[in-house]
Amino acid sequence: MKRVRITASATSALPRSLLIAICVIYVLAGLFGRDPWKNEDAAGFGIMWTMAHGHLADWLLPNIAGKPIYDNGPLVSWLGALAIRAFSWLDAPDAARIVTGLCFYMTCTFIWYGTYLLGRRPEVQPFKYAFGGEPEPRDYGRTLADGALLILLACFGLAERGHETTATVGQLTLISMAIYGLVRSLDKPRQGAVWFGLALGGMALASSPLMTLSLWIAGIVAAVVCRALPLRMLLLVSTPITLLIACAWPLAALKFADGARRWLGEWADIGVDAFSGPTLNSLSYIAKNLALFAWPAWPLAAWSLYSWRGMRRAPHIAISLVFAVTLLVLIVLQAHQGNQLFMLVLPALSIIAAFGLPTLKRGTVNAIDWFAVLSFTVLAGFVWIVWLAGITGFPASTARNLRRLVPGFQPEFSWITLISALIVTGAWVALVAWRVSRSPKVLWRSVVLSSGGTTLMWVLLMTLWLPVVNYGRTYRDVAAQITAHLPVDYTCIRTARVGDAQLASFAYFGNMRFGSADDDCDVLLRQDSQDYSEPLSLAPYEWRQLWEGRRAADRDERFRLYVLQERPWRRAARPR
Repeated sequence: MKRVRITASATSALPRSLLIAICVIYVLAGLFGRDPWKNEDAAGFGIMWTMAHGHLADWLLPNIAGKPIYDNGPLVSWLGALAIRAFSWLDAPDAARIVTGLCFYMTCTFIWYGTYLLGRRPEVQPFKYAFGGEPEPRDYGRTLADGALLILLACFGLAERGHETTATVGQLTLISMAIYGLVRSLDKPRQGAVWFGLALGGMALASSPLMTLSLWIAGIVAAVVCRALPLRMLLLVSTPITLLIACAWPLAALKFADGARRWLGEWADIGVDAFSGPTLNSLSYIAKNLALFAWPAWPLAAWSLYSWRGMRRAPHIAISLVFAVTLLVLIVLQAHQGNQLFMLVLPALSIIAAFGLPTLKRGTVNAIDWFAVLSFTVLAGFVWIVWLAGITGFPASTARNLRRLVPGFQPEFSWITLISALIVTGAWVALVAWRVSRSPKVLWRSVVLSSGGTTLMWVLLMTLWLPVVNYGRTYRDVAAQITAHLPVDYTCIRTARVGDAQLASFAYFGNMRFGSADDDCDVLLRQDSQDYSEPLSLAPYEWRQLWEGRRAADRDERFRLYVLQERPWRRAARPR
């Protein structure tokens, strides 16, 4: 590939205040002041809440109100539980999401510094003019790092997933740390190997053995492909650190928690079974959703790979490319459809995409900008119209559709909400006006509108639409109804087909006592997606239905509450 030809003016720094403001606003919007949402958000919070109010066994073997959860290791749940206990003056969901916010900020930090170090390397420096005028390596690396961070924030699918209380948010940070560790090892081999080992060790505690092994292999493959990486140092330093951290929790669980051997076996098996696909349904889901989820990172990354096609073994391409390919293979091998793993590929794609920014043609840059301006302005207008319809009833057709989608919801006007939405909308108008009037020739100009537009949409959704979204995705009202119909002296509740998110929400909002399959519970809670027959009676007892209901915004779920009581004829036959 020929050297990139740019001048020093093209690497003018993005104002730090603007970059920090975008990151802070993006992360804080939607992080606090809401309930845990179905599905993964509520389930992840349920594990943290159970730990925070449980015993040592609950910390060592993740569960929700006694139901074992084998999907991931406990690291992120530990942090969330500690936050719930440390910030006890906050609502538990808000306290747990402090960890989510910190993980997101750490992800941004690792991606920025990793790209910055790669952008300073000699093989990526622009063409040097005879009389000077090319950018300094430090300025060039800083501009590319700004671009990588803006590309990450511009990804459509990151907004919601990045604000949930799930282990995946922590895994995103650890993958970013692993990439940074490999990059750091280019100039400081020992330090970089330590970072890489810490990242993989944390991944072993936050995910599954197969995921950790896959990323370890990815690091080794990257070192083989890219000879600038210190393969020997990575093997000798990072591998022992990874094993030491990875073994600490299972050994502690085996020593201090009953049933640990079975739990760890299920955890390892489910971690493998999760990637036993692909299936036709999972492939169809990936084809429909992955491109939109990772937009605009993936087309920019594809262009970067084309532009640097002669240097794909260079560190700035090889390291991130190996991680991206590894994670894409895992995504394809998923046995069940879902988009949680989509988020994990974004750091690698963002870094690759950043190195394609200097090679974009002016027409392509303008096309990206106008697409961002038109799409986000139209979407923002739609959000405002729906909010106005809910508050004022005009337009009438929109108000009717809103009432049909979320029956029972009563919109309430809030000055704070309105002012916040007006400020972010005004900032978007100012950003567009600046971009159109100034037409700056800096490298990050092609993605600042995309990241600003994504931030605009997320803030509008989490201000104007937050009440209706929260109403449609929380189980608070259902939990209150169940609690109101529970017998005062019930022993415990047995569940049937109740999902992890529902179980977590009922345990938190209703403070209900759930039992395991081996407990003799006198109350049964069932979740049905269709009309099932009544539960089997246990002579001389029978199940009597106490309550039936569902969330107003969900027509597929229906819950039924039963209490175990003696048959009427048995009570009548008793002597007085």
